[in-house]
Amino acid sequence: MSFKDNVVIVTGASSGIGAAAALKFAEEGANVVIVARNKEKLTAVAEKCAENGTKPLVIVADLATDTCIKEIIDTTLTQFGKLNVLVNNAGICGFVDIVSDNIMKKFDEIIATNLRAAAYLTNLSMPHLIKSRGNVVNISGVAAHAVLFPGNLAYCTSKAALDHFTRGVALDVASHGVRLNSICPGPVKSDYMDTLIPDKTKHKDFWDTLSKRTALGKLIEPKEVADLILYLASDKARSITGSSFVIDGGMLLKG
Repeated sequence: MSFKDNVVIVTGASSGIGAAAALKFAEEGANVVIVARNKEKLTAVAEKCAENGTKPLVIVADLATDTCIKEIIDTTLTQFGKLNVLVNNAGICGFVDIVSDNIMKKFDEIIATNLRAAAYLTNLSMPHLIKSRGNVVNISGVAAHAVLFPGNLAYCTSKAALDHFTRGVALDVASHGVRLNSICPGPVKSDYMDTLIPDKTKHKDFWDTLSKRTALGKLIEPKEVADLILYLASDKARSITGSSFVIDGGMLLKG
């Protein structure tokens, strides 16, 4: 599944799914652009990519800021002159309920990163993806299909909207040979728990709780999702567009 000479942007690439996807694209010969807010973590990912494949272009950016989003596309085109694949992986989570005093602040923060940033990046990328007959892979989540926890409404809304955005744009650009698909992971073992639950003594219990909520009784490894990303971005999936793929260990089955 070679991506030699392809140019691939991966957002949220400093850890978890994004880092795993960046590494696999680099191993397959792609020119990878890795984007995230944490420069230290991005640098570590870049070093690992270079050790196993191509050296990536590192862009430190806050996707809640329009100027940063525009800079990602401009820098990529200046460096490589084209774009073949966009992976909208960056996302944030947070718990807030409808009667909370800060509901709209938290809602806007989550929508800005999880939905609006993906939409704007797709908008700016599309002329270049049309030229390359490329594709977009959006990382959604099982929260698009079910509300799994109380106070999860903003996150669930963002992921459900991202899935529908994927389908809408897929129809708009199908005549240009550009494909869009989304992936809905269940509980993926990564360091996002550090920001979601600052008390690290509670992490093991929470991971155990999540694994027990899946039919297979396991967490998903980031590289498993990365494998699916590469498949959907490859010519092997050339007839797949506007689709959403769940990889959750059977979490939705168990309820």
